[in-house]
Amino acid sequence: MSDRNVQVSLLIKDAAAVFFNRESNHTSLITVTNASISNDFKNATVFFTVFPDDQQEQVLHFARRKRSDFKTYLKSHLRLRRIPFVDFEIDFGEKHRQRIDEISRNVE
Repeated sequence: MSDRNVQVSLLIKDAAAVFFNRESNHTSLITVTNASISNDFKNATVFFTVFPDDQQEQVLHFARRKRSDFKTYLKSHLRLRRIPFVDFEIDFGEKHRQRIDEISRNVE
């Protein structure tokens, strides 16, 4: 991944965190954990976790409904030549890492 990809990914990640903070109804905690962008800068994926876990599907649907609003937000807050199509996904890698940490604490 090039330096430019890393920079743009971080910008999108930070923008998504601010956007979710502004747009959500705060019934669940949404934490943006990562963002990745394709090499041609046409597609990006924002990964997040949700607390409580039973709200994951509702938050995922909320995020996907807000795609066009998020793209408008990116246009007004970032200076990019091309605003990518952004998709949202639950970060199950982070969930698994937390579970492993919990299990390892219980073993000790």
